[in-house]
Amino acid sequence: MIIVIDGINQHKFKDVLDEMYQLRARVFGDRLGWDVNIRDGREVDKFDTLNPAHVVSLNDEGDVVGCMRLLQTTGPHMLAEVFNSILDGEPPLRSAQVWEATRFCVDTKKLGRGRGENSVSYVTSEVMIGSFEYAKMAGVLDSIAVIDPIMNRVLQRSGNAPYDYLGSAKPMGKVVAMAALMDCSDERISGIRKYAGIAHDVFLSDQQARTLFDKTKAAPKAANYDRKPLNQLEKYFVEQMGAATSKDEVDAVLRLIEELSDKFTPEQKFALLSTPRAFAHEA
Repeated sequence: MIIVIDGINQHKFKDVLDEMYQLRARVFGDRLGWDVNIRDGREVDKFDTLNPAHVVSLNDEGDVVGCMRLLQTTGPHMLAEVFNSILDGEPPLRSAQVWEATRFCVDTKKLGRGRGENSVSYVTSEVMIGSFEYAKMAGVLDSIAVIDPIMNRVLQRSGNAPYDYLGSAKPMGKVVAMAALMDCSDERISGIRKYAGIAHDVFLSDQQARTLFDKTKAAPKAANYDRKPLNQLEKYFVEQMGAATSKDEVDAVLRLIEELSDKFTPEQKFALLSTPRAFAHEA
């Protein structure tokens, strides 16, 4: 499910953007090892300050699981300022009807393989559909994206092959980068939808997105609704979870909590079990 966050509604979704920046840090910094600016666990660059449109995918639990950034080429953009060597001396594209698509990523820890709704393939297609449909509604004709050969193959086999390339492929750090052109056409969108089996409207309204994101984020806070301090036994389990370094250790603490469940109120038990699950998911 897609929410588009731009300069008009970004004040409503600062927490969603914050989670998106954390996802970008995990993908581009931790997993891919790119030379990106990460501060406090968030990857943010100067182009994020130019009111781009962020196409964000939320799963059924309200977590950010995919994103892409769309930026007008009439002003500063990455191909013009960061990857300009790809253009072989030619000037960058400058047009109100051409947008640059960058910072595409999906959460491979929360998403599985295959073609189901909670898969990397499905969310990749969903973000692409959302990006092209949003751009088309804004009067954009083409999108340009800096991609690597692996992403190029992904696009080709998913009904989203570039129709042309600018300049030539160049080594950029650990990867080879190339500038791909894709038209924002009904034919392209239909091809992606057919490949992914997505026939429904992928967009959420602002209110729907706000409700979905808030639903699960509020749950852990509700567990300690009376704000009572932790007792000694609760503190012990919190400390044990904080010291756990593997899934086996997490599971051992969970089993002990279950065995001593008569010592806790339902609210206390929920709070203790919620935190370990979140920890285990990230491990």
